[in-house]
Amino acid sequence: MAGSVYSINVSGSGGVPKLPIRAAFVGFEGVEGDHNKFRAERKDGDPGRAVCIFSIERIRQLQQEGHPIDVGTAGENFTIEGIDWPVLGVGTIIEIGGAKIQLSEPCAPCSKIGGSFIDSKFSRVDHEKREGWSRWSAFVIEEGTVSVGDSAFLRKA
Repeated sequence: MAGSVYSINVSGSGGVPKLPIRAAFVGFEGVEGDHNKFRAERKDGDPGRAVCIFSIERIRQLQQEGHPIDVGTAGENFTIEGIDWPVLGVGTIIEIGGAKIQLSEPCAPCSKIGGSFIDSKFSRVDHEKREGWSRWSAFVIEEGTVSVGDSAFLRKA
């Protein structure tokens, strides 16, 4: 299954929204130019949370429900288009541009993304409550450069 990179999003100071850029180097520690205080505070860098991905189709569906979410406001580094989001699972590998990532866990929502949801109900994207709606955290297993429009090939591990 193939999709594409709809947006690359970073925040140099951390937090949300993450703002769009055209291209970025993706290293084992994460997306160049993106600061994540939780990742930075850990001695090992928390490699299982090096990057966060989300679906543009899910964002659009949430907008149709009336949520004020937009690209980057949920803290994702990569907004992906064209991948069947419910088929994703722990261990799934995605070749994204010149990099390769492996999904480590559904990304637990937190109050920092509350502004993206009606009445700050960020649990709307909680994997344990609505499977197939969460953002995903991932390891970087192959470093490389990613640009908007690059392919995102889904591989089962």
